[in-house]
Amino acid sequence: MLPYVWVGDASTQCPGLCCWPFANLNYTFMENSQDKPLLPPSGEVGVDGMIINLAKLIAGAATDPYQNAYYQGDAAAPVEAAEACSGIFGCGAYAGYPGSLMKDPVTGSSFNSFGSRGYKFLLPWMWDPKTFTCAGQSHQSTNSLQFDLNLAC
Repeated sequence: MLPYVWVGDASTQCPGLCCWPFANLNYTFMENSQDKPLLPPSGEVGVDGMIINLAKLIAGAATDPYQNAYYQGDAAAPVEAAEACSGIFGCGAYAGYPGSLMKDPVTGSSFNSFGSRGYKFLLPWMWDPKTFTCAGQSHQSTNSLQFDLNLAC
């Protein structure tokens, strides 16, 4: 089987699912789970929604290219590394709340990772088979933009 990913404008094709937390959820039981959508780091909901989806799909293809390797739970019903932590972007996350995130003091956008040339991203956390928890880049202070690379909260 050849791993592949689909790429499109998440803000128009599936905003309530593919762009969360930059768009309101469209699940009936979770409609009011977040006061208002977060501001995306790039300023474009569709672009940041696509980045979240690409990150999950690339992580899944890289860690489980043959659908029999890196997953959480029972081998008969595997959950890939990124899907096991779906919707978790920071410490304290729960259904409808992405977790504690850094906030850009100028734009007000939320993010959890830095890229090259200072670009900011909101990337999903992944399953850590050593700690049996969802893990990612956590931070110490949302005000000063200081962060560390601890893998757990």
